[in-house]
Amino acid sequence: MPYLQSCHLGLHEEKIIMKDYISRLFLWELFQGLGVTGKYLFAKKITVQYPEEKAPQSPRFRGRHALRRYPNGEERCIACKLCEAVCPALAITIEAAPREDGTRRTTRYDIDLTKCIFCGFCEESCPVDSIVETRIFEYHGEQRGDLLMTKEKLLAAGDQLEKQLAADRALDAPYR
Repeated sequence: MPYLQSCHLGLHEEKIIMKDYISRLFLWELFQGLGVTGKYLFAKKITVQYPEEKAPQSPRFRGRHALRRYPNGEERCIACKLCEAVCPALAITIEAAPREDGTRRTTRYDIDLTKCIFCGFCEESCPVDSIVETRIFEYHGEQRGDLLMTKEKLLAAGDQLEKQLAADRALDAPYR
């Protein structure tokens, strides 16, 4: 007799089994999922229609690189090579030479965008705020050489975007 009593389920367990059976029989989970679908079917859509509409960008967005100049037109880079040393992808190549006035400046500053992982370490390590990452993310290259950013290309990008870069730096200054 004790064996029969131990095999018999309690009333609570029977209710749980019966509820589980009924929910499976009537596909309750399926209708719950369809309810969620129906709830959002007629709701306002939040999809951005990308090239016509663009999502807002943060001032800290990390896109294509640029080299900045001082207001007097002199390039900021002092060839300390910290950005080259800190780059985890080894995408930056710098060569430097002394000038007539005794200061050191870069003769070659290349960034290979096919290697770059856009981590921002180069920007963070620069003591004179020379190398920055812009908000430009719409670029392409049809050949590998198109994605090799030379010193001239980087300086041209910096000259073109200086107002936006200065504004982004001013917005980010309280957090640095």
